Amino acid sequence: MMRHEDIEKNLPLMIILILVVLSFGGLTEIVPLLFQKELTEPIAGLKPLPALELEGRDLFIREGCYNCHSQMIRPLRAETERYGHYSVAGESVYEHPFLWGSKRTGPDLARVGGRYSDEWHRTHLKNPRDVVPESNMPSYPWFFENTLTGELTGRKMSALRKVGVPYTDEDIAGAEASVKGKTEIEAIVAYLQQLGTHLKGAR
Repeated sequence: MMRHEDIEKNLPLMIILILVVLSFGGLTEIVPLLFQKELTEPIAGLKPLPALELEGRDLFIREGCYNCHSQMIRPLRAETERYGHYSVAGESVYEHPFLWGSKRTGPDLARVGGRYSDEWHRTHLKNPRDVVPESNMPSYPWFFENTLTGELTGRKMSALRKVGVPYTDEDIAGAEASVKGKTEIEAIVAYLQQLGTHLKGAR
């Protein structure tokens, strides 16, 4: 029988045993969550993002906005009073990858949809200091110059359908036409304006 001392002195064996223990621990935490309906079923009325909003979400990811803005309101009074109803898993079941996060340099955006006008968002993204003087957020002038081609939008939807997002053949076929010629600013504002609006009474 191998003694504890022998295991500690055998580095490769020690690494393997540590990985085995961590794997079992991780599985015990994760697997039960896969069978909880409230974590795997969409909230009532939730639909996958239309083509323009999907492109806006990709811009949000491309520019690293999630590094400073979480989309996860915790069920704490200080958070719900400031941002609105706490985030629920059923809102994010079609999100791949999900953008909940925990890092906040800027405010949480989980319930930002409808709080400001389109024009406010456009001004904010062009020069944040015009609407929030103390902001340290960078400007995104290229959003106003770059246009979308939509060449890959349908393929993105097809890929998402493979992981359970219920896009229809019609959604995929019409994706390119829906976004072609639109500016990036139109796409990201459309994405921001729908955030948090699916959960009734969220705002």
